[in-house]
Amino acid sequence: MLIDFGLDLTRLRRQSGLTQDDLAHLLDVNSRKIWKLEKGRIVPTLEEVCLLSLIYGRTFERLYETLLNDARTKLDARLGNLPRPERTGIGARNRTATLNRLAERLVEEHADDAA
Repeated sequence: MLIDFGLDLTRLRRQSGLTQDDLAHLLDVNSRKIWKLEKGRIVPTLEEVCLLSLIYGRTFERLYETLLNDARTKLDARLGNLPRPERTGIGARNRTATLNRLAERLVEEHADDAA
């Protein structure tokens, strides 16, 4: 995931004629961070992804897709061992409904990804 993002970032930067120092200045980071991003060593912050999207006029779907898949896997595992609540009543029913909807979305999105 990060390597693909880094390759995309490097390609876009080179095609645009920007240097790593140029990009670092635009992102308000040091050039070492640009190097790490391009090598896939670190994950960009949400602000950095937004700035890159503005600079290059495109989104970075591969990065989002991988991060969302990782998040789904983590949520699915955490959902399976969530402790039972001590309370009862409307709050407990709302909680149950929310958790059921979450589980359904995770299953649906997994099926969509597999298709």
